[in-house]
Amino acid sequence: MKTRDMQMAEELMQETMAAVWNKAVQFDPERGQASAWIFTIARNLRIDAFRRKRPVFDESDPAFVQDDAPAADLQLEAQQEADLLREAMETLPAEQLDVLKRAFFDEASHSAIAEDMGLPLGTVKSRIRLAFDKLRTTLEGKR
Repeated sequence: MKTRDMQMAEELMQETMAAVWNKAVQFDPERGQASAWIFTIARNLRIDAFRRKRPVFDESDPAFVQDDAPAADLQLEAQQEADLLREAMETLPAEQLDVLKRAFFDEASHSAIAEDMGLPLGTVKSRIRLAFDKLRTTLEGKR
């Protein structure tokens, strides 16, 4: 019943009976009933058969291969958002834009930016926060 395959069930039953015959000396009636011991052998053989029969994952199967390019609507949306962000960044004061570019495009830490520009760390953080606020305000109006 568990295999849902009559031929496999018959083969497993035959393997179970062979295992019972070969391991009969290992059965200990004090540890449990013979039926429980036989059913345990059958269950273990069924699990082993399932593991052997499990389908192999084919990485080249078209269902699992990612498309090379994202969908056209997603590309268009991403391009439009990038254009909006670029336009909004052009409205920032030069000192805020410079700090923002160093932090996010050059991936510099705030302390490294402060050291490079000769500014206090708090000033760098304030400029980034002010740039974010201005970008948020500008982008909310355009969406």
